[in-house]
Amino acid sequence: MTHDLVIHARRIVTPTGTRAGSVAIDAGRITLIDEADAILGRRTEVLADDEVLIPGAVDTHVHVNEPGRTEWEGFDSATRAARAGGVTTLIDMPLNSIPPTVSPAALAAKKAAAAGKTHVNVGFWGGAVPESLGDLRALWDEGVFGFKCFLAPSGVDEFGHLDRAQLRAALEEIAGFGGRLIVHAEDPTVLDAHEGTGGRGYGDFVASRPDAAEASAIEAVIAGVRATGARAHILHLSSATALPLVRAAKADGLPVTAETCPHYLTFDAEHIADGATQYKCCPPIRSSANRELLWEALADGTIDFVASDHSPATADLKLAGAGDFAVAWGGIAGLQTSLAAVWTGARARGFSLDDAVAWMATRPAAWAGLGGKGAIEAGRDADLVAFAPDEAWAVHATELAHRNPVSAYDGSYLSGRARRVWIGGSETAAGVMIDRP
Repeated sequence: MTHDLVIHARRIVTPTGTRAGSVAIDAGRITLIDEADAILGRRTEVLADDEVLIPGAVDTHVHVNEPGRTEWEGFDSATRAARAGGVTTLIDMPLNSIPPTVSPAALAAKKAAAAGKTHVNVGFWGGAVPESLGDLRALWDEGVFGFKCFLAPSGVDEFGHLDRAQLRAALEEIAGFGGRLIVHAEDPTVLDAHEGTGGRGYGDFVASRPDAAEASAIEAVIAGVRATGARAHILHLSSATALPLVRAAKADGLPVTAETCPHYLTFDAEHIADGATQYKCCPPIRSSANRELLWEALADGTIDFVASDHSPATADLKLAGAGDFAVAWGGIAGLQTSLAAVWTGARARGFSLDDAVAWMATRPAAWAGLGGKGAIEAGRDADLVAFAPDEAWAVHATELAHRNPVSAYDGSYLSGRARRVWIGGSETAAGVMIDRP
């Protein structure tokens, strides 16, 4: 048989390990993996000796911000950045767009805004806010992947947070139709008790959002899952003090999962200068010791995978207040750098590229129900990346495809480049909008 496309590589990361061989692609899907000289193709590509064929990363936590705040990012720039970084599928958060994605009409507006602008595959989260409770099923039936909620103020007025009673109500409602709640878990009572006066001190900012805020909120989520049976996911886990809670919930068989982010695995509080608000995010980047515990939890499966939480803003907002952490917008722009950042940190700790692929592609795809994504094996979509794991490069924010040239990674040195990207077996095809399978 002669296939549409055959890609030859000395190293291919597959679910059963890294091997040499060739990947055959037909009608956008992988049909065969075999020895390099055993497959014929109408077109043939040969990867360079220093390149590894890996599945495209699946980023389940991206704030695209269009419509309404397209000056912060937008589908065109976000998906160009994703593709440049080796991310072939992303799922867009329901905020900070206007309107937020909390109704079928808002989802339709989001899809209309994205039409013709997606350079990678794009899916959508819905939002669980006080006003949308009781009506979540309608949005689920439109194909969202689940529902995002905040347990503390979100930072934008149009996306309100849930109190403890509303959290339980959301979990009960979602359990009724088999959905999933994804949670920004910080306890507003703890935050209020530690509210600072602002200023340039990074240590003061971290103290204003202590570990206890995460632990308390995660306890409430787990209690709600235990009572309702609903699936829940802890977003952007930053505090290692919460890890025993997640481990215990999993040991009890509860449907609780968790993610962390590249910036929590890369940076540490000891090396963030006062006034460096490009590092501001909520929950915050904590100590180096805390960071290493997150790596351990990722390795042992307590943390399920890594997602970028790409949350950009304009330079005026991100650097507002001349370094005052109480004034500047909180969020890390890291979509294009996420795969390289995780691989850089993983390799430094003795992990393999197979591990990084599992955390960035295979596990998030499986968690999201995207059975066609996240791995190189027959039957999967041919969303592939020629990745050069040994290529070292310096990050310059002005050279990234993100709309605004502000990033915590500016000036960092990373290993690993996505040199070529195929979506559905094509280097030129645009991505598509996808619904929950």
